[in-house]
Amino acid sequence: MQDIGTVIGLLVIVTLISVAAKKIAIPYPTLMVVCGLAIGIVPGLPEIHLNPDVALLIFLPPLLYSAAWMTSWPDFRANIRPIGMLAIGLVLATTISVAVVVHTIAPEIPWAVCFVLGALVSPPDAVAATAVTKGLSMPRRVVAILEGESLVNDATGLVA
Repeated sequence: MQDIGTVIGLLVIVTLISVAAKKIAIPYPTLMVVCGLAIGIVPGLPEIHLNPDVALLIFLPPLLYSAAWMTSWPDFRANIRPIGMLAIGLVLATTISVAVVVHTIAPEIPWAVCFVLGALVSPPDAVAATAVTKGLSMPRRVVAILEGESLVNDATGLVA
């Protein structure tokens, strides 16, 4: 039951930050990172413990669903090769690179843990790319590739 209160509280905070980002005309992921850093350095705040299943089942699906609705599927199909290279190839290459670097720096960490860490950090943020490029006048093809890649890269990271 404590998870429900935590989730509702986090959703209220995220909503307030999103509204504030619109009012001051900056991308909301940027403001959320800044606010998260600010909250993180405030001494005396209680630690929030959230079951990872809640993040996977409550937060991720609506974000991906919303991004999927905004994606142009004809543009997605037309750019399937660069999207696949970025979303699958680059995510797997980053996963392997992170695993090798972590194991080189800390050889006591098992390879399996190094690969899990690599898979966790390798997919870029699915929503931030769309939000940040929204105000810029970028070519349609570049936006289609970024949006398509952001939809597929989380799946690659989860599978890895």
